[in-house]
Amino acid sequence: MTLKLYCFAESGNAYKAALALHLTGLDWTPVFVDFFKGETRTSEFRALSVMGEVPLLADGDTMLSQSGVILDYISSKTGKLGGTSAEERREVLRWMFFDNHKVSGVAGPLRFIMNFLPEEKRNADVIGFMSGRLAAALDILNTGLEGRDWLVGNGLTVADISCAGYLYYPEPFTFTRTDYPNIDRWLTHIASTPGWQHPYDLMPAPTAGQDTRS
Repeated sequence: MTLKLYCFAESGNAYKAALALHLTGLDWTPVFVDFFKGETRTSEFRALSVMGEVPLLADGDTMLSQSGVILDYISSKTGKLGGTSAEERREVLRWMFFDNHKVSGVAGPLRFIMNFLPEEKRNADVIGFMSGRLAAALDILNTGLEGRDWLVGNGLTVADISCAGYLYYPEPFTFTRTDYPNIDRWLTHIASTPGWQHPYDLMPAPTAGQDTRS
């Protein structure tokens, strides 16, 4: 049975799920959600997901929201990308929780404010505060990657996919790869994984119908 991922290309959280589905070889198809026209707030979408958020994964009668839960489900379903021991699995979860709260939880809203809100609504104080929070989290991630190819164990896991989810997007959100040499090297390493794809290649096209990659 083909899994369905409700998503749109600009969403880093949806990208995490899409990339995990793609790299594990599951049979899946993207279902475009027009977030910028308010589709996630409609009664039809809320009937699918009470949280009204993308990504949303449908596997038969199983409907899952929240990228961390979806990544864990994909890993458990396939036996891939989840670490090789109970200890590694705990480390995978630790980095995923860190990402959800400190990296993606800041990078996502910051990128939205700086690129998708009308310019007159881009509050400089909010941007300054959030960029400081993001820099602190990225410093931790950069330190965690010191001398390591992967966050956990000796191979790619959903921890890497989660933490990297927003970091491949070209739109400015105060993140510069070269400021974080370990992250830069790690992102290159992930992108060299056979089958890896950029978010704007893996999911339905950006809102304007144009490729915004630099």
